[in-house]
Amino acid sequence: MKFLKTGELAAAAGCQVETIMYYEREGLLPAPARSAANYRLYGPEHVERLTFIRHCRSLDMSLTEVRRLLHFKDAPDDNCGEVNVLLDTHIEQIAARMQELGKLQKEMLELRSRCNQDRAAKDCGILHGLARTSSEGFPD
Repeated sequence: MKFLKTGELAAAAGCQVETIMYYEREGLLPAPARSAANYRLYGPEHVERLTFIRHCRSLDMSLTEVRRLLHFKDAPDDNCGEVNVLLDTHIEQIAARMQELGKLQKEMLELRSRCNQDRAAKDCGILHGLARTSSEGFPD
């Protein structure tokens, strides 16, 4: 069996060495074996687990969500109903964030429409709009 050192694992998974160390500290990656020279030695199971974690993170899952999913990955005979609930909740959070981003885009487009030409900053509609927006909600 071929073992990988930390840098090799990072390259194989497309992440930084610091990310691997962090996931180890968080208990998401099991402690690796050590060489006689005290180098960390990672096996195929580490590559698979790190790839799984990275894929979850690329889907914007929190470490708490990843931890729950890893629990089920490590207990393959358990019922996966909670996995479905976890994903449904995550999908709802994404939908809510998309609504918020839509509102943000609308506001940014409205701001951008306030200044369509180069002019003195004191006459910039965007800056005036930002000043108006940032002071809303504060008492006079």
